[in-house]
Amino acid sequence: MVEAMAELPDLVPPPVELPERVAELRAEVRSFVTGEQSAGLWRPRADTWLSGWDERFSKELGSRGWLGMTIPTEYGGQARGALERYVVTEELLAAGAPVAAHWIADRQIAPSLLRFGTEEQKQRFLPGIAAGEVYFGIGMSEPDSGSDLASVRSRADRVEGGWELTGTKVWTSGAHHAHAFIALVRTSPRNERQRHAGLSQMIVELESPGVTIRPIPLLTGAHHFNEVVLDKVFVPDARVLGEVGQGWRQVTSELAFERSGPERYLSTFPLLVALLRECGELDPGRRRDLGGLVGRYWTLRRMSMAIAGALDAGQAPELAAAVVKDLGTRFENEVIDSGRLLLAVPPDPGGEGYARLLAEAVLHAPGFTLRGGANEILRGIVARGLGLR
Repeated sequence: MVEAMAELPDLVPPPVELPERVAELRAEVRSFVTGEQSAGLWRPRADTWLSGWDERFSKELGSRGWLGMTIPTEYGGQARGALERYVVTEELLAAGAPVAAHWIADRQIAPSLLRFGTEEQKQRFLPGIAAGEVYFGIGMSEPDSGSDLASVRSRADRVEGGWELTGTKVWTSGAHHAHAFIALVRTSPRNERQRHAGLSQMIVELESPGVTIRPIPLLTGAHHFNEVVLDKVFVPDARVLGEVGQGWRQVTSELAFERSGPERYLSTFPLLVALLRECGELDPGRRRDLGGLVGRYWTLRRMSMAIAGALDAGQAPELAAAVVKDLGTRFENEVIDSGRLLLAVPPDPGGEGYARLLAEAVLHAPGFTLRGGANEILRGIVARGLGLR
């Protein structure tokens, strides 16, 4: 980011001081990314944590120790801190690198397994996640439920040796490639007075009999989202995550990882960098507009880094995560709007520069405020946390 603003010195904020080991790690990742791009192995894109599925790239990161960084070494991880993981993910997202294959598994499945999983589950899945070889989806959202997870209707009925799952999940990113997902299901009837009770989480291997995966294409025609139908899918007791009936407590902990990371404001970052490089001769009024955009980026970055530290300490900052997700996804759309207003160019989706990035971002933008919970729901969480409702 700072390099992109080299010709706009009035927009450059004070640098964020990092410990020497972390600064060296950032430089190492940046050098690797530059080498990959120079070799023509991929090109920067908007929204790559959803759209950039590249298993070769994920395995390369795993071989370098840049996945599963906070996973203990006995499970194949690196036992490093949250700040080190943060700078790696930030560099990858800022470069528009193809991180989708490992993203969900590394971001939230691994921490959930470490916190709630059995020893067998940790041994089964964590080494593959750290190696960039095991991929997961998320089985939370359902048709007609929106962001109201307490209204899920998928159920798990007790059978000999396990559970039989029936229901439908939607917006399941990467399910057509993933090995498994964690499904939020009802293990006891819904109680209108305690809507969050009776929910459980189960690890569903997506090649199991009874699983049907149907594509939900984007406006571009690309296939990233899916509908996953569960028709009497057997899940053994060994694949129940955590405690039966404690799914709500577990899933809200998981959502803090999903909502607070740098992907919540960096999906359009390659576009912002391209815009900065193109706008060296803006008039003072437009430079102020651009400076305000950059200022919001730096604020979100500091907030997200602080939450990473809280999560590393075992906290579950639901309120702060909701704020980052709400403000971050609005910021991503502001980048697009600023691009349209400050630098109008003919669309060129097949090109290599700014016009292609703008076209990609526009087509991905409708999903920004929905995934991870609609912004309206998140504002309700914030209001409740502040005692306003």
